[in-house]
Amino acid sequence: MLIISPNFPPVNAADMHRVRQSLKYFHEMGWQTTVVAVEPAFVEMSVDPVLLKTLPDNAEIIRIKAWEASKTRKFGLGNIGYRSLKSYYLTGNKLLRTNKYDLIYFSTTAFPVMILGRIWKKKFGIPYIIDMQDPWRNDFYLDKPKNEQPPKFWMAYRMDKYMEAFAMKKVDGIISVSAGYPKTLMERYENISPEMCRVIPFGGASIDFEILDKIELKNHLFNHSDGNIHLVYIGRGGHDMNLAVSSIFWGLKKGLESGNDIFSKIRMFFVGTSYAADGKGIKTIEPIAEKYGVGHLVSEITDRLPYFEAMKVLKDADLLIIPGSTDTNYTASKLYPYILANKPLLAVFNENSSVVEILQKTNAGECVTFMNDDSPEVCGQHVYSMLAALLSKLPFTPDTNWAEFEPYSAREASKKQVEFFNKIIER
Repeated sequence: MLIISPNFPPVNAADMHRVRQSLKYFHEMGWQTTVVAVEPAFVEMSVDPVLLKTLPDNAEIIRIKAWEASKTRKFGLGNIGYRSLKSYYLTGNKLLRTNKYDLIYFSTTAFPVMILGRIWKKKFGIPYIIDMQDPWRNDFYLDKPKNEQPPKFWMAYRMDKYMEAFAMKKVDGIISVSAGYPKTLMERYENISPEMCRVIPFGGASIDFEILDKIELKNHLFNHSDGNIHLVYIGRGGHDMNLAVSSIFWGLKKGLESGNDIFSKIRMFFVGTSYAADGKGIKTIEPIAEKYGVGHLVSEITDRLPYFEAMKVLKDADLLIIPGSTDTNYTASKLYPYILANKPLLAVFNENSSVVEILQKTNAGECVTFMNDDSPEVCGQHVYSMLAALLSKLPFTPDTNWAEFEPYSAREASKKQVEFFNKIIER
């Protein structure tokens, strides 16, 4: 199998975890793999060298170059998918011409490279699978005000619309983190059928915490022994999380007004909230905290922490919080590390999110649910009640049902992928 994953260790990116966690099991389950990734120097993301320790020794990884972002951004092309497209085309041609591959697997959110699947399929007759971790053509922002749309939305939307159609009309299989993505694709493209799709969320990699226990890392975010209660969220922000974040801050404000002194000891940290390059992210969390009068208790760091430093922060936290999106297809890919951190956990998610069911099954944390037309006050009242109950029990370890968590492990996620790979090539 030829795997296309532009962002790959030591690059610290969310979209590389599927392949990173699966490589070991792919080999154990009979699939030899070649990963083609972009050289870290050409990727505008931080790196974490410890991530390399999680890869199997026999992993075959080919690194390619890309156009410099400083040169392409003047044309509006900063995405690594565009910048690496030519190198991927040339490298892929060489590999597919000289080696025997049964399958091509695109696992990335650098969507432009996915158009190569159709090109290579026509040229070499090899089927390809696309892993949809996020929406490619994203209609979610079409009816949103301009200030809530991502930068250059309309230009990017039109390019995504054309390129997605090109890639999807000949695709052989779709793997997705959410049932909503295949449903949307089946509505758009008549060639995509239910048997071509599999919903496989990211797995939880316990090896990450095993490695964390063996290395010495310092938490630079807060002093675990400063007498405060540290609540931590590590993950993206964005306007689609405004309802959940507003509800959290409404609940915090209510706690402060209640006279319960424990709320005044809270310090909230929101880390890695932007996908932008380090130092260029725009804060989306702190302005909401200021609106609710709790800004003095909230810190937002838009830059991403190195992966294992982020895991260290999760382990040092007193309570973990996860705000969810009003996009019902959204699933928090970092949910499993939160569970594996084995710390008290409070999630605030749309009632239709898969996160709700997972937390109920595993008993790994509490979840406040909302409907998209709820007000922050309605949801915030539930947040306040749940937060007060959790704070009163600190410190404690969740009574997680690890047997129920096993289906969400990296091994099981890899097994489901392999079963799907076999089905696609047999067909």
